[in-house]
Amino acid sequence: MSKPQKDNRESILFISWAASVIAMFGSLYFSEIRQYEPCTLCWYQRILMYPFVILLGMAVIRKDYRIAIYTMVLSGIGACISIYHYSIQKVSFLADHAASCGRVPCTGQYINWLGFITIPFLALIAFITIFICSYLLWKKTKEVK
Repeated sequence: MSKPQKDNRESILFISWAASVIAMFGSLYFSEIRQYEPCTLCWYQRILMYPFVILLGMAVIRKDYRIAIYTMVLSGIGACISIYHYSIQKVSFLADHAASCGRVPCTGQYINWLGFITIPFLALIAFITIFICSYLLWKKTKEVK
């Protein structure tokens, strides 16, 4: 007889919510405390990240695992924007040919920790974390049915 597998969906959902909270407060720290003005692509990433705090928070409270498909799609879109933003910061060809995106250039790097960690990179890590957690949650919820 096989041992029943522990249902860790609640922990996975909490991790994705925690990633969104950390990302939100991190972006607010950079803009409100450090006074770094967000560029247009940063705003798009915020538009996708901030609702996760509320949506995933409600899902954690209600143990609503069906949120996974929606957060997977939105975090995938956010990750694509982050990859593009990070690419125009770090790939010189793309930076030279990037369209002007507003008052603050999207190619600017307020931080450059260890030579590769920029604000879009941090957003990318959060989106990837949420995406992976959402995928695992979606997969485990399908198995439970």
